[in-house]
Amino acid sequence: MITGKMFRDGIISASNNIANSRQAVDALNVFPVPDGDTGTNMSMTIGAAAKEMSILPDDCTIGEASNRCASALLRGARGNSGVILSLIFRGFSKAFKGLDEADGKAIARAFAEGVDAAYKAVMKPTEGTILTVVRKASEAAQECAKAGNSPMEVCHMALRAAKEALAKTPEQLPVLKQAGVVDAGGQGFVLILQGFESVFDNETVVQPIKGSEVTPVSTPDKGAVAQASDDIKFGYCSEFLIEKSPAAKEKDAIRLRAFLESIGDCVVVVDDSDIIKVHVHSNEPGNVIQAALKYGQLINIKIDNMRYQHRNAQEGVKDGEEPVNPVAEPVNDFGFVAVCAGDGLTELFKDIGADVVVSGGQTMNPSTDDILNAVMATPAKTVFVLPNNKNIIMAAEQTISLAQGREVRVLPTKTVPQGISAMLMFDEGADADENQMTMMEAAENVSTAQVTFAARDSEVEGREIKQGEIMGLCNGKIRFIGKSVADVAFRSADRLFKKNQSSIITIIYGEDADEETAKAVEEKLRAKHGDDVEIRIVNGGQPIYYFIISVE
Repeated sequence: MITGKMFRDGIISASNNIANSRQAVDALNVFPVPDGDTGTNMSMTIGAAAKEMSILPDDCTIGEASNRCASALLRGARGNSGVILSLIFRGFSKAFKGLDEADGKAIARAFAEGVDAAYKAVMKPTEGTILTVVRKASEAAQECAKAGNSPMEVCHMALRAAKEALAKTPEQLPVLKQAGVVDAGGQGFVLILQGFESVFDNETVVQPIKGSEVTPVSTPDKGAVAQASDDIKFGYCSEFLIEKSPAAKEKDAIRLRAFLESIGDCVVVVDDSDIIKVHVHSNEPGNVIQAALKYGQLINIKIDNMRYQHRNAQEGVKDGEEPVNPVAEPVNDFGFVAVCAGDGLTELFKDIGADVVVSGGQTMNPSTDDILNAVMATPAKTVFVLPNNKNIIMAAEQTISLAQGREVRVLPTKTVPQGISAMLMFDEGADADENQMTMMEAAENVSTAQVTFAARDSEVEGREIKQGEIMGLCNGKIRFIGKSVADVAFRSADRLFKKNQSSIITIIYGEDADEETAKAVEEKLRAKHGDDVEIRIVNGGQPIYYFIISVE
């Protein structure tokens, strides 16, 4: 039988195993654009679960361990691969609910539930990816369980099938075959299963290799305490998780929220299966704790004296602990959360109405929890979230069911210019449905050119690309390769400009470009299109991309 302790240790082992190999998994990405790589995203996602597992006792049940794991994965999910991974384990927790231990049939059900959850989340599932690998593992697990085999044998067969499916991914996706690699997400999932195998076979947790850890992205503007006025009404910020107990005196989390609102403000009470997440500002942290104990035992307790923090911040003293995003009461009808990287872009989004800007983009995707914290810090009943990156959309969508006291609407913007255009079309007099439709129409009418460097040698659509070469992407597809940043930027923008349709070009230059180069691009565009175009130059300060250019 697979016990809760074995599952707990398996998650920790799996986390270490993929962290040790994350750079090798990142290197499997065939698209040469530097992005939030698969290995890093999966490693950080399951790393959030491993941290949660490390505080569980040896006598935990597999139902408890899998549920805690799923909740942590959901909050920590980064990138599309991380979200899919979290959904697989959400399926596991569903199958293990209420179980002390898992037999072979329960393991098979867990894989089946995981596959179902993952496939449902992807609008157009692509075979030859992590989805195929986990599906083949599930099919093998079910066949093995039907034959009455032990849970260990079921796990072995699932891993064997996963490895075989991974080896065949190049035959299913031509782009993988062309590059001579297997699917990165599938490889990450196999590494996770191998981490479990080490525990199940040898009772040995894979140990981390020094330097393999990754540093998560932090959300800016979390230091609200430092900007707060000296007259802080409620001085203590209390934050913790409640592990609900069946024998608890209280069951209804709404009653807890009502009590906390009577003694404080900035109240968040998120009831997630067997865990209640609590955040409150009050002058009575002892009473907060006493009220929470009526629901179960408390974990991850954090109580900060905000007046003390404020004084230290004014004096330039650092706590050593990153302050949490403030929680705002939803007093406005509408609010906005935008994701971007770069001081100039952050300022631009705030100027056009973003309440909170989450730091993130290509090289490091923010987690679901990062975006959720930003949503809860937005003082609005309806919060529009603009991911501005295709690899952040799924993580943003997970906040819809987690945000309490407000409605979340994720606009699937794939680029920064799409996000800017969407926000500019917001109409305060329209309702949420009308605004969502109008804003997405505006986003879809924007074409985006991006100029960056090749992060690795690659071959895309028969074109050989060398590491370090300058690439021009037009609406996400590599169209130009060259040595000159200015030349590639001009050609990319020019390709998207349609005579008698396009009229405005916005050139956003990044931290590795300058205004002089931007003006050189502007001059070439004016020389070709004359009075047919209005050109703006913006200092975005973004990393990775020398230029982000919108054409509309």
